Amino acid sequence: MPVGAMGRVCSPAMPALKQVLLQTTPLQASLLRQLVKLPAPLLRKLSGGPQPRVDGQQLAPEVELLLGALRLAGESMPADDAVDDARREVAITWPALGPGAPPMSSVEDTFIPNGAGAPMRLRSYIPHGITEPSPALLYYHGGGWVLGDIDTHDPVTRCLAGDMRLPVFSLDYRLAPEHPFPAAIEDARAAFGWLRRHAPRYGVDPGRIAVGGDSAGGNLAAVTCQECVRHEEEAPHAQLLLYPGTDFRMQTRSMQLFSKGYVLERANVDWYRKQYFGGQDPTLDPRASPLLASSFDGLPPAVVVTAGFDVLRDEGEAYAQALTSAGVSVEYQCIRDQIHGFANMAGVVPSARQALRDAAAKLKRFLTS
Repeated sequence: MPVGAMGRVCSPAMPALKQVLLQTTPLQASLLRQLVKLPAPLLRKLSGGPQPRVDGQQLAPEVELLLGALRLAGESMPADDAVDDARREVAITWPALGPGAPPMSSVEDTFIPNGAGAPMRLRSYIPHGITEPSPALLYYHGGGWVLGDIDTHDPVTRCLAGDMRLPVFSLDYRLAPEHPFPAAIEDARAAFGWLRRHAPRYGVDPGRIAVGGDSAGGNLAAVTCQECVRHEEEAPHAQLLLYPGTDFRMQTRSMQLFSKGYVLERANVDWYRKQYFGGQDPTLDPRASPLLASSFDGLPPAVVVTAGFDVLRDEGEAYAQALTSAGVSVEYQCIRDQIHGFANMAGVVPSARQALRDAAAKLKRFLTS
């Protein structure tokens, strides 16, 4: 897991846990799921003692345990030429730590044209017992526009489909640095348009398709909604934004408070920014920083979820407030005991799994109302 160095931890259990986290296999992840069922005081002791409260918040004990092992690992940011190594690492770790998911009626990959006309993979998850025509969610995975794909986020998207009992579609958009800004945005918009045109093939109502994503994917979902409205196109019916990046100016209080020690550090954001922008500087462009849009009028209802110990917390909250001020219906929640990326850790952090379940329920209410 690409992280920054995080200090020292003295628990004797940490070396073994370090190996579980750094080379996570399904068996090791299963052991970790059992470990986090221990009483909270014991989990905090294993992590090296309870962490101090920050901004009036206390980390979930399972998260303290994970962070304790990562501190011991003392990993550094990947070098600019080590993108492939980082991708291989998250390809193993994220699915192994992800939530278990219910069986689907069908899971199918298809290839659709992207913004440049080349094929990109779209995976459909169709739960059992849907009523056609059904609402649906088009999901954009996180990973800083550089890492991740539909396989790293397969547990998350399966859970969303199962929790909502609605079809979910997951997109493999083009990644930086090979395809810098705004390639991912072009792909996100192209996929939404394609899905609307082909919705009946999947038993989906083309007028009730939401877009959503986590982190960078949340950014793409917000930008897709804005771009559709700006170009006077049919917009998504709703949006699901999990700890989204919305402001590349990086001047918020949470960016300072949690700049080091909570998995996504400011140094990580700088690294992702460099890869994604590819020598450009579109910081003030709303397609990069949707919080800087000139208007939020006419945007679809939104479920916005942030994490308490996250550098992106305040910009996510600010985006929810901007939508609310424009008269958009918003369900906002800060999961105050979590860190960035909690959806990918929902298999070993029970409170993260509950947060994902709650977000799915809120989105379904918007889609079915």
